[in-house]
Amino acid sequence: MSTISKNLADLRKNYTAGQLSENDVPADPVVLFETWFLQASQAQCPEPNAMVLATADASGTPSARVVLLKGISQGNFCFFTNYASQKGQELENRPHAALLFHWHELERQVRINGIVSKLTAAESDDYFFQRPPASRIGAWASPQSREIESRAFLEQEELRFKEQFGENPPRPAQWGGYRLKPEKIEFWQGRPSRLHDRILFTKTQEVWRVSRLAP
Repeated sequence: MSTISKNLADLRKNYTAGQLSENDVPADPVVLFETWFLQASQAQCPEPNAMVLATADASGTPSARVVLLKGISQGNFCFFTNYASQKGQELENRPHAALLFHWHELERQVRINGIVSKLTAAESDDYFFQRPPASRIGAWASPQSREIESRAFLEQEELRFKEQFGENPPRPAQWGGYRLKPEKIEFWQGRPSRLHDRILFTKTQEVWRVSRLAP
C-alpha cells in the first residue's frame, strides 16, 4: 500500500453535529431544503449554493461538475450555463440529472434527482442582466467545453466582445438557464459510528412519500 493510500485509509471523522428524524420533517422537502440552506448560509459554509451537477451522455456515461444554484422557483432548482457545453448537450439528449450539496461544517448532504428543462428566454434574460458586465462578456468569450489553442484565445475574445458590446452586452442565444423538477430528494445527516440519518422523499403523482434509508 502506498503512503498516500495508507493515509487515506487512516482518515476518519466522527459525526456529531446533529440528527434527523422522519417524524419531524415537513411534508414538502423543498421547505426542509430551504431551512438547511439558510442554516448553511448562517454557519458561513463556503459557497453554500455550490452543487455537483451530474449528467449522462447518449451511451449512459456519466459526468459531473460543480455549478451554482441560482434560484428555487415553484419547487424547482435553477442554474445557468452555456447550452452548447458538454452538460448542455447531455441535458439536450437526456433531460435527467442529479444534484449534490455538501455542507461540511454541518455534516450534511442533500441529493436531488429529477427532470431538467430550459427556463424561458425572459427568465434567462432576467438573471443574465443581474450579472456583472465582465461575467456577461465571459459568456460571449468562452466557447464552453470546446478545445481551444491557448489562454490567449480567450483573452483575445474577451477584448473583441468588450469592443463590440461595451458595458452592456446582451445575452448570447447559446447561454441560459435550466430548472430541475425534483422526483427524489434525500437528506443526509452525519451521525456517530457511521450510523447516519438518511431521509428520502419520493414523489408519486405529485405527492411526496417519506422513508428512511439505512446508512
